Amino acid sequence: QIKESATLTRDVLEQHFSDLKGTLKKLLDERLMSLLQEVDVIEQESIKPLDECQKLIEHGVSTADDLLREGESAVDGDVGTQNEKLCNFTKKALHIQLDSLPEVPSLVDVPCLSAQLDDCLLTILKNQIFRHGTVASRPPVQLEEFVEKPGGILVRWCKVDDDFVPQDYRLQYRKSTASPFEDAYVGSETEFMVLHIDPNVDYQFRVCARGDGRQEWSPWSVPQIGRTTLVPHEWTTGLEGYSLSSRRNIALRNDSQSCGVLYSKAPTYFCGQTLTFRQTVGQPDRRDSLGVCVEQRNGYDSLQRDRAVCISTNGAVFVNGKEMTNQLPAVTSGSTVTFDMEVVQLGPCSNEGGNFKLRVTISSNNREVVFDWVLDQCCGSLYFGCSFSYPGWKVLVF
Repeated sequence: QIKESATLTRDVLEQHFSDLKGTLKKLLDERLMSLLQEVDVIEQESIKPLDECQKLIEHGVSTADDLLREGESAVDGDVGTQNEKLCNFTKKALHIQLDSLPEVPSLVDVPCLSAQLDDCLLTILKNQIFRHGTVASRPPVQLEEFVEKPGGILVRWCKVDDDFVPQDYRLQYRKSTASPFEDAYVGSETEFMVLHIDPNVDYQFRVCARGDGRQEWSPWSVPQIGRTTLVPHEWTTGLEGYSLSSRRNIALRNDSQSCGVLYSKAPTYFCGQTLTFRQTVGQPDRRDSLGVCVEQRNGYDSLQRDRAVCISTNGAVFVNGKEMTNQLPAVTSGSTVTFDMEVVQLGPCSNEGGNFKLRVTISSNNREVVFDWVLDQCCGSLYFGCSFSYPGWKVLVF
C-alpha cells in the first residue's frame, strides 16, 4: 500500500505541475500578445498625423522646387518668351504659400513607447508556488463501517486527524474498478445510506473532507469494498390505486378511486433489521397506515387489523387493530418512519403454534414507542405495507 500510494502520489504531482507549466506558459503568451498589440495600436495612432505632416512638408518643398526651376527658366529664356514665362511665374507664385508650414507637434508631445515591467510579480509567484501543494502521509478521514441494508449499504466514516476541522464530507462509490467514481453524498453528516445497490456485488467506496473555511478537498481515504447480501425491498405490482417507480421501491398513491393495502412483493423484512419509510405527504385520513404484517390479506383497506402493527398518518399506533394510548407525531413530508423488531421468546416455538413475542420500536420525528407484539406462531420474516385514502402520498422503502 505504501509503495502503491507513493507511486500514485508522484504521478499526480508530476501531472499537476506539468499542467500548471502548460497553463502558465499559455497565460504568459496571451499577456505578451496583448501588450504587443497595445504597442502596435499606439504606434499606428501616433505616427499617422506625423506622416501626414511630413507629406505636406515634402509636397510644399517639391512645389517650391518646381516653381524655382520655372523662375530660373523664365529668366534664362530668350526675350520673346521671357515676358510670357515671367507672367506665368508671377501668377503661380501669388497662389502658392511658400512661407507657411503645417503645425508640427513639439517633441514632448510625441509618444515615446516603453515597457513597464514590475519584478514583484516574480516574488508573488515564488511565494505562492512554494506554498502550493502538500503531501499528507494519511488522509484526515477514513471509512469506518459498512452496514448491510436491503438493496443498500449504510456507510459510516470518521475523522482520524485530531488537528483537522471538517466543514463538509464527500462520499463516492463505483460498481467496478473499470467504472469512474461518482458522488453519493456531500454534506456535514458522518454516515449516509447508499441506495440502489445490487445484492452480492462488490462496490468500492472512498471519502474525503473539506477543512473549515477551505475550498479544496482533502486527499481521498483508502478505498474499501462494501456489499450487501440483502435483496432490495419492493412493492407488489398491479394494485390499481398505486403507481411504482422502475425499481419498485417507491409507491405513489394515484388518482384512482380504488382503495386497498399495497403489500411488499415478498416477506423481505427480518427481525434485527431496520425498516424505513420516507414519504411525501398528501391529504391525511384516519384509516391511512404504514407498517408490517404476518401475511398479505386482500379485502382490507388498512393495516389496522389483527396480525399487523402500523402507524397512521396522524401518528396513532395500532397493534393487531387496536389503537395504543401512546401516540407519535403526525407524519410530515420528507420525514422517516422506522420499524425495529427483536425476538422475545415466550414458551415453545413450533409450527403447530405457541406464544411468540416481538419487541417493536416505531420511531417518527425524533420520538418513538416501544411495545411487545404477541403472535400465535413463529415468524422468520414479515411483509410490509401501506394504505392511503387520498392521492398525493409517495413512499420510499428501504
